[in-house]
Amino acid sequence: MKKTIFLIASLVFTTYLFAQQSGNKMYAVVFKDKGTTTDASLNPYTYLSEKSVERRLKQKIAFDETDLPVNKHYIQSISETGARIMTRSRWFNTVVIETTADVAGKISALPFVTNIQLIDNGTNSSVSSKSVKPFFEAESIKQSQTAVEKKVTADIYNYGGAYNQINQLHGQYLHNLGYSGQGMTIAVIDAGFNSVDVMTCFDSLRSNNQIKGTHDFAVPGNNVYATSMHYHGTCVLSCMGAYVSGQMIGTAPKADYWLLRSEVGETETVIEEYYWVSAAEFADSVGVDLINSSLGYTTFDPPGTGNHTYADMDGNTTFVTRGADKAAEKGILVVNSAGNEGSSPWRYISAPADGDSVFSIGAVDAAGNRADFSSLGPTYDRRIKPTVAAQGVNAALFFPSGFGYGSGTSFSSPITCGITACFWQANPDLNNMQVIEAIKATASQAYQPDSLLGWGIPNYQTAYTSLSVHNQDVGNALITYPNPVTNRITLGFPDALHGKYNVEIIDVQGKVVFSLKGNEASIRSLQINSLGDFPSGIYLVKVSNGTLVFSGRFVKI
Repeated sequence: MKKTIFLIASLVFTTYLFAQQSGNKMYAVVFKDKGTTTDASLNPYTYLSEKSVERRLKQKIAFDETDLPVNKHYIQSISETGARIMTRSRWFNTVVIETTADVAGKISALPFVTNIQLIDNGTNSSVSSKSVKPFFEAESIKQSQTAVEKKVTADIYNYGGAYNQINQLHGQYLHNLGYSGQGMTIAVIDAGFNSVDVMTCFDSLRSNNQIKGTHDFAVPGNNVYATSMHYHGTCVLSCMGAYVSGQMIGTAPKADYWLLRSEVGETETVIEEYYWVSAAEFADSVGVDLINSSLGYTTFDPPGTGNHTYADMDGNTTFVTRGADKAAEKGILVVNSAGNEGSSPWRYISAPADGDSVFSIGAVDAAGNRADFSSLGPTYDRRIKPTVAAQGVNAALFFPSGFGYGSGTSFSSPITCGITACFWQANPDLNNMQVIEAIKATASQAYQPDSLLGWGIPNYQTAYTSLSVHNQDVGNALITYPNPVTNRITLGFPDALHGKYNVEIIDVQGKVVFSLKGNEASIRSLQINSLGDFPSGIYLVKVSNGTLVFSGRFVKI
């Protein structure tokens, strides 16, 4: 189904008209440095919120020059040439400008510029009813006046029409334990949040101050709630944050949200990737824990510059994928739709779902069968994608005119993102990558992942219980290093181990996958080799000598 074309904001139209009439083009300008002494300038509280700093410290992530803003004097010098600054990236020390080829040549000669690259030649046709945004093309949304009631259970929420999409992930298990996203912050990067400020399904978010703020990176200062905005982000947010008992409950109804618009719903141009990265950097700075991005990039409106190919889906090429992986490097868990190209000539995942640190979500129907539109893996460099899958066929959601159902990986992604936030809330000592590994390890295809559904449909109940195995002797915790591990691990004992001992490594299903017996007069550490063939995931390791039991966990990557 082709996406509906909405009323174009006059400011967006004016921007495109100006570009066409003046012959302006868009360029990415990369600076050679931040123009300052890093050691003297890197006070993180100057550039990052307290919550952002806490996330870095908790995950032992160092602050570096990428955290510094782009040098304002460099930006001013470029502005003085007459070039228009469109957006900027501190992580990549880049600004995107709109200007003529002659001015771009002069900018390239500035002493602080290391590279300038044409990203859009300015000849895109004006927005018209023929414009199709590839990522929305396979998606469909239909309104319904009623929601299917959930089965009668002892769940704390009456999920209404959302029951199956939550039950499929065993997400209600976490809700019933009291984990509904409290204290977790999710950034929703999308195309607009039409009417979120007045819709009754978001009354709970507004009354409890759970919407922490909004920002438009495509049209700075714009009202992202305006009725002229695309409703895609509204639908996406509802999958996580809606609360209407008996009709629909989202997967993280008590989480906090930042609503960030990076996408121009009526066109598909390369600059939207740069807007996305700017939004992710903002999300980092305000301290979000997770990003949901129900967006993806493959080709652009003709005859634009910069169409991607499957070869670009290697996790390192596109600007948006590099930005998503950088966000993950900063400790954010990035959840992204795999794409809706599974039955199209493109077929494969889109950027940034190809990122090696991106939690990429495919789509299944209510019975767990793969949706034919769900984009395929592997990545061009042969990594398994998508990572997991969730319901994306007839998923319950709200849009401005009321309750309905929608199909697309745009909805399987936030359904997964919300319950992942609840899981992380329940396991706050894990970092973002460990959370992903724990979920993969308990999904339906954990032992036979493929490029259709990745590791399969997650089971958040099993993931939670697998991490809740208490040490038999709390005082005898093993030291495991390195952690995560690739092939070889060392076990350190707080007290010397004497005599005969037994080592067991247990997977998340409770199966003993490795055992070793030994006999030593006295040891304080033990090395285990050849873990390279172990599937990725979280493992429990126990060492006992009949008197003492030492236990710990490690992540195999």
